[in-house]
Amino acid sequence: MIIFAKIRKSKALMEKLNLPPADLKLKEREGKTYVFDRIRKKWVVLTPEEWVRQHIIFYLIRYKSYPQTLMQVEKEMYWNKMRLRSDLLVSSSQGEPLMLVECKAPAIHLTTAVFEQIATYNQRYHVPFLLVTNGKKHYCCTINYRDKSYTYLSEIPEYDQLGK
Repeated sequence: MIIFAKIRKSKALMEKLNLPPADLKLKEREGKTYVFDRIRKKWVVLTPEEWVRQHIIFYLIRYKSYPQTLMQVEKEMYWNKMRLRSDLLVSSSQGEPLMLVECKAPAIHLTTAVFEQIATYNQRYHVPFLLVTNGKKHYCCTINYRDKSYTYLSEIPEYDQLGK
């Protein structure tokens, strides 16, 4: 049975976020809650991090005009012989990586370690935009590779502002 965001809210899983409400498809099966991932087109177990990821995906599509077809969730990559997965990679229509998004559960503080994690992923992609969020706080920056500098943005940019 599919229920649209009306499953009994477990505070640990479905915490109120600093994002607009998302139109998510949820279902319960064998005591677990699942959410339909519109990017991967499959049901995934709802964890606090997944709650944040699905909300940020919905926000980027609905409010910032990001094309759903240009998003990849848990994109696998290898770095220094380690297998890694980025939470969300946004590309241009030509397939050029534009933005990496790292999602954490709402209870996770966005520490230096989180920024080091996304910086490690970015060693592979060299995107011009990075976004780190725990659903409550969002940090977005643009990177200038020539100057080896970065600038934090006051808000998450619209897709057409990503530059490609």
